[in-house]
Order: sequence, then structure tokens, then C-alpha cells
Amino acid sequence: MERSRSRSLLLLLLLVLSLISSSMAEIRNLKITADSRPMILFEEFGFTLHGSVVISVSDVTFTSTLSQPDPSLLGFFLLSEENLIQALYESQSQPRSAAPSCVLSSSFVRPLFTFRELSSNRYNNTFPISSPDQYSLFFANCAPETLVSMSVHTEMFNTRPDRSRDYLSVGQAPVPSLYFVFALAYVVFLVLWSHLVFFKNRLSSHRIHFLMAGLLLTKALNLLFAAEDQHYIRSTGSPHGWDVLFYLFQFLRGVLLFTVIVLIGTGWSFLKPFLQDREKKVLMIVIPLQVIANIASTVIGETGPFIRDWVTWNQVFLLIDIICCCAILFPIIWSIRSLRETSKTDGKAMRNLSKLTLFRQFYIILVGYLYFTRIVVFALKTITAYKYRWVSVAAEETASLAFYAIMFYMFRPVERNQYFALDEDDEEAAQAALREEEFEL
Repeated sequence: MERSRSRSLLLLLLLVLSLISSSMAEIRNLKITADSRPMILFEEFGFTLHGSVVISVSDVTFTSTLSQPDPSLLGFFLLSEENLIQALYESQSQPRSAAPSCVLSSSFVRPLFTFRELSSNRYNNTFPISSPDQYSLFFANCAPETLVSMSVHTEMFNTRPDRSRDYLSVGQAPVPSLYFVFALAYVVFLVLWSHLVFFKNRLSSHRIHFLMAGLLLTKALNLLFAAEDQHYIRSTGSPHGWDVLFYLFQFLRGVLLFTVIVLIGTGWSFLKPFLQDREKKVLMIVIPLQVIANIASTVIGETGPFIRDWVTWNQVFLLIDIICCCAILFPIIWSIRSLRETSKTDGKAMRNLSKLTLFRQFYIILVGYLYFTRIVVFALKTITAYKYRWVSVAAEETASLAFYAIMFYMFRPVERNQYFALDEDDEEAAQAALREEEFEL
């Protein structure tokens, strides 16, 4: 029983480490109260040759319903990702008849200290990192049925040549600059779009184009505040309030993005000035779900894997994200089916062919964007070496910028938009194309 629990725990740790979206170790002050978990993950960080871990614990108490716990069975340790897999293999390869061993005694971990070294229920020390790698900081509780309470202060950083501290993991170091560059790209994008909507083609602009301008603004501000957030964490270990603005505009950007996609998919403001009941229901589902998803994202980003429900919040976020991604596809499918049925009766083959082609292209592009940002980017985070974790950020933001550019180009305000494109000379060819192509997805 105990051995099965140990193996399940290590498998859970593999899952938790794969869910950590970024490796940043801002200075944290945590409170653990009456916690009986056998292992608690505090932080993950990529170190250079000049890295350090600072741990300070105070107000430590531990009690057991069985007997007085052995303090040497409770303590902190570091574990690299490679050694985590080896530790799992070691646990599985042990004979079932053997007594379960404490992870603190494993040859694959680097023990930092145990509660036997406490002085007046306190401990404070700095541990230099001699071998560069990606390490996870854990607390292990190998004493049966033992409840632990303590206040924990942690700092994980690399030391620069000028002796200053860098609180961003080595793989995250380029991220602030990446966010800033992409923020500038969206500012330029917004200027060009505003010129097109408010000046060059003002008479051809619709309400959806103004909403799209708002989306670009929130995306640019979201990236700008993300850059500031990461910059201050890198320099001081604290975001200095920039995280509040980051989460605020992340929420606004998420709601606006899904709303714009749904409205474009329904043809609102282009084909019709109203929404049908089922389309309104999609918006009424997507927007509240985006609120919940952003709450989950905030909890994940601001707490960390040490809280009991951290994995649950990750699962909530992933589930809601999947539901939203599926929900925003339905209006596009409905529009394609509606246009296909209309094309059989209204006698306007060229117009319907243009509309159908546009909607199907948008559907394919949207599916590709969702697949890349949800599946491919996650795979990059998982398989990329810790020194190159920034690559997944660059890939995600590049894909997002490309998607925005294509979507905005397809539905830009022009005098003869594809929605209204008519060419009577090609009417017969369009009718033939509609007969041959069923536009199935």
C-alpha cells in the first residue's frame, strides 16, 4: 500500500512538472498549515554555474497521531527532471517485500536539510548550485500521519558577472525582451488598423472593426505589462504590482478575442446587424467561461504548485479552454451551412461562393491556430531543454501575431469586401463550383 502510494506520488509529480507553464522563481513567502502531504513541490528553476537557493523556515511544528515523528524524515531537497525519472524507476524496481524508503535518502536527490537541523524551530541557509541544470525544490514528509505547519521563505536565482541577482530561470531570461518586441509589433499593427478603419476606409467600416481595434489595444497592453512583470521579477524577485495589470488585460484580451471570433463567425455587422438566439447563447457561455478561466490562470500564476488544489486549478483551466475553443467553432459551422443552403435558392452564386470560401478559409485557419497554441506549444514546453524554454513563448506569440494578421486581413474594411463581391460574368462558373463543391468541413 505504502509503495503503491509512493509510485503514484512520483507519477503525480511528473504531471505537475509538465503543467508548470514557466520557470520563474520570484521571492516567495508561503504558509503551510497542518499539511500531511508526503511531498510538496515549491518551485522549479533553471540554474547556471552561479546559481543559489535561499531557504528560511520558521514557526515549525509537526505532530503525529502515531508517535513522536523522527525529524530526520522531514526536510527539503532538490531534484532535477532527469533524476525524477530515475527516482521513479528506482521506486518501481524495488522488491515489493522491501520496506518503503524515504525520498530524502535516495541517491538521485540533493538533500538540503532536515528538521533535525532546526534551531528554535527555525532554519536559514543559502545553498550554492555547483552543477547547472533545471531543479525542483521539494519538501518531503516521510513520517507516517504527520501534520506539518511552517512559514517558508524561498529565493532561487542566478548571479550575474556584476554580482547582481537574476530571479528568472535561465530559460526564461529572453522572455521580457520577447514580450516587449511583440508589444511594439501590436502597437504598429494597431496604428495601421486604426488608419484603415477611421480614415482610409471609414465609410466601409463596421462595428466589428472597432471591436477588433479594441482587441489589438488590449493585446498590446497585455504584452507590455507582461514584459514589465517579467522584468521586475528578473531584477528584484517581485513584480511590484505589474502582475495585477498583466492579469487584468489578459482577461480583457481573452474575452475580446473569443467574442470577436464568435461575431465574425456569425457574420455580425457584415451579413446582418443582429444575432440569433443560439449565437447569443454561445456568447453567454463563452464569456463567463473566460472569466472562470482567467480566475484559474491567476490562481495558477500567483500561488504555485505548493497549494493543495493547484493541479485541480490547472485541470479546470485546461477543461474550460477546450470548451471555449470548441464553442467558438460552432458559429462558423452554422454560417457555412446556412450559406450553403441559401446558395441553392437565392440565385446569387458568385456572392455565395465568395462567402463560403471566406468562411471555410477562416475555419481552417482558426483550427490550425488553436491546434498550434494548445498542442504544439505545450509539446515545445515539455520537450525543449530548460535553457531554451523561451522558444515556446516565441512560437506562441509568433503564431498569435500571424493569426491576428490573417484574420484582420480577411475581414478588413474595403469597398468591395468578399462578403459582397459580385461579378455577373463569372456567375455560371460560380454555380458550377457550388454544385461540385459541397464545402464540407
